[in-house]
Amino acid sequence: MNTVEYPTAVVCVHNEGNEVSLQLWKIYKPLRDSDAKSEGFLRVVDESGEDYLFPEENFVAIELPSELKRPFERAIREQRRAATAPRISGSVKRPSAGKRAKAPVRRGRLTSR
Repeated sequence: MNTVEYPTAVVCVHNEGNEVSLQLWKIYKPLRDSDAKSEGFLRVVDESGEDYLFPEENFVAIELPSELKRPFERAIREQRRAATAPRISGSVKRPSAGKRAKAPVRRGRLTSR
């Protein structure tokens, strides 16, 4: 990586062993972590929206054009927010706010025992 202390963005140029977490040539957001940097690692927000340590040599620092900085930061915040939000199964229907859930309808014959 170049001499920029904490760049606003980095590009992944090597992902061997981390193919699931890092996409080649994708722009990532590095996070400040002086302990990691002193050990030769860079903390970045990966595909899952979580931050992890990766070898510093996997990235090249870049300077984003000024018109891209705010949208890039916003996208990273949204990605991280989505990663920490509780996941709800799509197969489970939740009642809308203010509406009560209806009891399941039973179909078939009623018989006395």
